[in-house]
Formats: sequence, C-alpha cells, structure tokens
Amino acid sequence: MDPIAQIFNMLFTVEAFLLIFVLVLLKSSVKFVPQNRAWLIERFGKYQSTKEAGLNFIIPFIDRIAADRSLKEQAQDVPSQSAITKDNISLIVDGVLYFRVLDPYRATYGVDDYVFAVTQLSQTTMRSELGKMELDKTFEERDLLNTNIVSAINQAAEPWGIQVLRYEIKDIVPPQSVMEAMEAQMKAERVKRAQILESEGDRQANINVAEGKKQAQVLAAEAEKAEQILRAEGEAKAIIAVAEAQADALRKVGEAADTEQGQKAIQLDLASKAIAAKQAIAKESSVVLLPDNGTDASSMVAQAMSIINTLNTKQKS
Repeated sequence: MDPIAQIFNMLFTVEAFLLIFVLVLLKSSVKFVPQNRAWLIERFGKYQSTKEAGLNFIIPFIDRIAADRSLKEQAQDVPSQSAITKDNISLIVDGVLYFRVLDPYRATYGVDDYVFAVTQLSQTTMRSELGKMELDKTFEERDLLNTNIVSAINQAAEPWGIQVLRYEIKDIVPPQSVMEAMEAQMKAERVKRAQILESEGDRQANINVAEGKKQAQVLAAEAEKAEQILRAEGEAKAIIAVAEAQADALRKVGEAADTEQGQKAIQLDLASKAIAAKQAIAKESSVVLLPDNGTDASSMVAQAMSIINTLNTKQKS
C-alpha cells in the first residue's frame, strides 16, 4: 500500500475519533433540566451547585448529578395507624399528606429520605394531636386537627427544606363497641328530635284551632251586633212609620170631622160603638147597670158630640 494513503487513512481515523470524542464531551457537558425540577451537582464527591430548569453545563467525568429533586407538590399516603384519644378511646386513622420541596440542598443532604421522614413525622404528630382531643371532638373538629398537624410538621421539617401544605384525614375508625354506642346515641337523638317535632306540631295545631275558634267567636259577635243594630234600626223606622201613619190618619180624621158631613159620620160611628158596647156587656153579664138616660142611644151620642165640640172649640181658641 502507498505510504501516503496509509498516512491519509491514519489521519482520517484520528479525526473521526476526535470528532466522536468531542461529541461525547458535548453531550456529557450539556444538560437540559426539566421544568419544576432541580439537579444537584457534585464535583469529586462534594456538592458543587444546583442546576435549575433550562440549559446547564457541567464538566464531564468530573461533575456528576448527585440527586434529582421534584419541586412540584406531592401527595403521600399516610398508612393507617392506631391512636388513643384523650378519653382513652383507641382509633384507627389514616390520611393524605401534601408537601413540596423548598430547598433541594437540605432535602438531599439534611435527611436521608425526606419522603419517608415526613411520612413518619406526620404519623407521630397525628397521634400526638389526637391524644389532646376527646372522641367527639375528633369528628367535629377535623379542620382544626388537620391545621394543628400541618403546623407541627412544618416546624419539625424546616431543617429538611420541606413545606407541608395540607394534611387531610381520610378515615377515622373507632372500635366496634364505640360504634354501637354512637349508633344508639344517634338513634336516641333522632327519636328525641322526632318527638320534639311532633310535640311542636301538636302545639301549633292546638294554637291554630284556638285561634280559629277565637276568630269565629269574634266574627259571630260582630255579626250578632250588626244584626241587632239593623233590627233596632228597622224597628225604629217601623215605629216612626206607624207613628207617622197614625198622625196622618188622625190629621185626616180631624180634617174630616171639622165638616158637617164629618160630624154626622162621627155621630153614626159613636152610636154604632155604643150599641156594640151594650151588646158586649149584655153577653158578659145578666145584670147591666146603666145611668138614667143610658138607654137612650141618642143621648149618648149627644154627650159624645158635646165633648168633641168642646175640644174643637178649645183648639180653635
């Protein structure tokens, strides 16, 4: 083979090797960190820097990625555990812990496994907080219990660069005997509420009936009063009408009696009434006492006419 060709082939091989080497170095030195993640870089086994999202460079074969930490909020299930309340009731409690890494350096070098550490811390804190509360309060004040657990965990987890955002209790399971007692208590409360509602209904019904009777009596009294007023007004109008009719009749009789024919009519009427009166007396008794001239009807009529004339003279004078 031509020596020149051998040299050319050798140079071409070296150039190819160098190119490949350079490409490997570039690939090893250029790092693209994803969003919401942090890479911790160690140089010769010692912490060198924290690379955040974006384009970053490291020294190949010298620097290495020691840890990859997520900065997102994470949800960690807290296993079920036993806890004793202030009134010595054993409960089985589990929950969910929400946290995120604030400081990747402390989360890596401050604790060996921050997820395991914060989970264990949440369990012990939950047991401690439940021990301060009675059984009934654990069901009524879950929000307060969750807030106290979060506050206690944050104080303890601060050196680890961890922030606990929320802690939610998923379930609280009391012993079977306590559940039966609680069920009996709830049943008694329901019966009590039903009896109270029933008594309130009866009371309201009685009040409504009494109010109805009262209103009926008031309306009846008002109706009777109105009826009496109308009756009295009717009777008064009737009396006035009768009086006016009698006065009108007497006026007409007087006007008629003031004439010659009226006088004759009066005489005839008085004679007829005198005869009728004598007949009535005769029917009632077998003995009739009359004045000396009582048998003369004309004399009786004359006496009556004399009285009428006297009255008419007095009225004219």
